[in-house]
Amino acid sequence: MISRKPRNVLTPWVIGLIVIAAVDAYIAYLFYATNCQAPGIAQVLVVGVIPLVYLFLMYLTFKSQP
Repeated sequence: MISRKPRNVLTPWVIGLIVIAAVDAYIAYLFYATNCQAPGIAQVLVVGVIPLVYLFLMYLTFKSQP
């Protein structure tokens, strides 16, 4: 009988983390390099808060799968 190695349910989360980190770094670079006139709070929300909330919700989704 063929035994299958159990799949890690957090693999999509890790891939998403890598993608979000890369996009976040690019957006932060654009904010810095182009002397963006957006308010500081908007920059913090776009680069920090929104990706963290998204990653947390994605983590909860994958951990709740059987």
